[in-house]
Amino acid sequence: MSVHQSPITTHVLDTAQGRPAVGVGVILERLSGHAWQVLGGGTTDVDGRLRSLLEPGELQTGTYRLIFETGAYFAEQGIERSFYPQAVVIFSVADAGSHYHVPLLLSPFGYSTYRGS
Repeated sequence: MSVHQSPITTHVLDTAQGRPAVGVGVILERLSGHAWQVLGGGTTDVDGRLRSLLEPGELQTGTYRLIFETGAYFAEQGIERSFYPQAVVIFSVADAGSHYHVPLLLSPFGYSTYRGS
């Protein structure tokens, strides 16, 4: 992992249109006890990527979630109907020294995700 790279990154692809999903709002949270704590966020760039969710050195082991504002993205695209107003991805960090890339493949009526590299 690069010294300057965020330990958690994402990439959103609009599979219905076959291109990066530009301008998707994303929030990163960490489970602290029984409550979620907001750690960072932003919007995807022209390549559908968000590279600055967390500062290097801030990653801890635990449970995290990414909240993707998919309904707002599709509304901005002029797509009036979509099924999921948000896509929520919850994942575990077992090694705080690793990089976690969490891509989202998105369409108006479905989404999928995986641990990327």
